[in-house]
Amino acid sequence: MVLAGKLFVVEEGVDLHKIAAKLKGFQSEEKLKDDSKDISLITEIKDLRLIGDSLHGTFVQDQLLEVYHRGEKVRIPTTSEAPFFFVKQEQEQKGRIVLTIMEKKARANNIANQLSKILFISTGKIVEVRIEPARFERFHEDNFEDTKVIFFDDVDLPNVNKLSLYGSALGNTATYVDHLKHGKIWYIVLKSKRHGMVVGVTRNGVVTIFSKAAKDDFINYVLEEIIGLI
Repeated sequence: MVLAGKLFVVEEGVDLHKIAAKLKGFQSEEKLKDDSKDISLITEIKDLRLIGDSLHGTFVQDQLLEVYHRGEKVRIPTTSEAPFFFVKQEQEQKGRIVLTIMEKKARANNIANQLSKILFISTGKIVEVRIEPARFERFHEDNFEDTKVIFFDDVDLPNVNKLSLYGSALGNTATYVDHLKHGKIWYIVLKSKRHGMVVGVTRNGVVTIFSKAAKDDFINYVLEEIIGLI
């Protein structure tokens, strides 16, 4: 099963203990009427725990899902769970707090905004990460031998918005060198030397593990290979 997640940066100056104090025991309830039935949708933080320099938890949220049943649209409540973790970067990396949410991009963005409201009352305090193009290029070149896909953005060729390469060992090709003259690496799929997994990474912090992997494999990969890039 593919594992996906997205990284964010906490803009406000706050430490992990303050974040834990604000998230601990959080629960909100939204009451709705659906076909004359009262429905309670609950959002809560579960399994919150400090582990060394990181804070782990699960964002649990009820939603109404629309399905078809015998020719009619029926809305049923469902519950989604998204593991997340905050970690403080090393001091030489400005000592910022980085949040990783293990969900696909759109859902992760929504949860990041909700966590921003819980922690800081408003959205905009937890924002997308940005990996510098030169640093991202070095990260790719550390895994040169087994690159599967490369997308380039910020392309300077007229009428061309993006360039892409598909194949194997793409980093060693003349075409790669030529593309690099005209754009910046935006997305790569490669095999990690350290972890042996096939992983996709974007410059705004979307991480997808395509190999067979468990939740802890995803967490370890992000902690060991991605956090330091931000």
